[in-house]
Amino acid sequence: MSDDLSRLDATAQAELVRSGQASPLELVDAAIERTMRINPQLNAVIHPLFEQARSTAKGELPDGPLRGVPMVLKDLDGYSVGDPYHGGMRHLRDLGYTADHDSYLTAKFRQAGMVVIGRTNTPELGLVPTTEPAVYGPSRNPWNPAHSTGGSSGGSAAAVASGMVPVGHAGDGGGSIRIPASECGLFGLKPSRGRVSLGPEVGEAWAGAVARLVVSRSVRDSALVLDCVQGEMPGDPYTAPPPRRPYVDEVGADPGRLRIGVTTTPPDPTVVTHPECVEAAREAAALLESLGHDVVEARPAVWDDSEFLEQVVGQFVNALSVWVVSDLAVVGMLSGAEVTADGVEPGTWALAEMGRLVTGQQYFEAISFLHGYGRRLGSWWAEGFDLLLTPTLPEPPPTLGQFGPAPDNPLQGTFRSAALVPFLAPFNMTGQPAASLPLHQSADGLPIGVQLVGAYGREDLLVQVASQLEAAAPWADRVPPIHA
Repeated sequence: MSDDLSRLDATAQAELVRSGQASPLELVDAAIERTMRINPQLNAVIHPLFEQARSTAKGELPDGPLRGVPMVLKDLDGYSVGDPYHGGMRHLRDLGYTADHDSYLTAKFRQAGMVVIGRTNTPELGLVPTTEPAVYGPSRNPWNPAHSTGGSSGGSAAAVASGMVPVGHAGDGGGSIRIPASECGLFGLKPSRGRVSLGPEVGEAWAGAVARLVVSRSVRDSALVLDCVQGEMPGDPYTAPPPRRPYVDEVGADPGRLRIGVTTTPPDPTVVTHPECVEAAREAAALLESLGHDVVEARPAVWDDSEFLEQVVGQFVNALSVWVVSDLAVVGMLSGAEVTADGVEPGTWALAEMGRLVTGQQYFEAISFLHGYGRRLGSWWAEGFDLLLTPTLPEPPPTLGQFGPAPDNPLQGTFRSAALVPFLAPFNMTGQPAASLPLHQSADGLPIGVQLVGAYGREDLLVQVASQLEAAAPWADRVPPIHA
């Protein structure tokens, strides 16, 4: 049964349980067997929780829509009670830190009936778009193990793409759901700001840039999980407007004739989009036209204001460096031990050193500036456009080893990262929903995603159009060479 299940999405596996064709324990045992067999090649799951998962599957699971479905949690962006939480950090690994509670999101995964079989690899504090932490080593892409899985949810993406589990927890502060989805051939939806609670630990993270959900194999899985986890929780500083109906009902629903802008030119003039990524977006545009939509060359005007965008980069670096200082302080409080340079990677420490020089007034000005950029960018959707189509990334999945520090430049990985996210990070600043769809492959067989961006609160439209594209150009039968 294990290999048969490896090709089923979470919705299909849940139906097996609901119809009595399989028990939760059978699904979990099969996922554990696949993970034990495949994970040594990929280094995706770094904290196996197999016996705990079996015990949970044998017990009285909540009767949620995903009852018995095995999943993985990323080792960042949320706690699971009693389990390791290291965030890619030597400091927490060496102390053997474990969480003393579930995050709201983890609790909602459990309430949906899902069973956690392990926690997955992540870069230190999610700071680079690849999963190669010094403390745990690189996760490897199942399409080609010499290439990155993306980050920061790269361990989860490798586990899902290789068939270990059908769905994996992910978080996105600058592309960290969409990058791994693109590089591993998955669907990845970043929800609107405030759609999914980040509590009880924080009200918002990175000034509202961070959103959390999953990477999945199908649009319907992401929609169903979003139904299970969305909504306001006690103490949230804000929440997204409630959906008009369940997101799973939007799968296959007619979106009508939409006006869609397409661009392959990133807002960073120093970045040139790779021809294969341009081709991916152009083919998606043609497919959308064939589905009856009006697709025109268009992009937000602010993307062409190079002088303003230079200021955005400077202000973002100021803000990011302060966020790193704050994150290290939180880790120190959690662990009861101050974080030192020996406990983190050189790039993380260099960013923190920069952040300690930023004054409170400068940080406030940076956040105000970035929010202003978000307002300018987000206004494009009010000008008559429904969606924006772009490449997810300006290049195919990079090889491993490109994002580390240099002996004379600890921030080399940070600068390399900037070239990967110009189509992505702007929509963390606006808080808009955006999704990467696995519609294309490079000439050498690597996945290349395309991105759709909706207006704030319009996940429903993204699900409708993504499911249209999934039906027109199915990707479910495409599996990587390393697969269960």
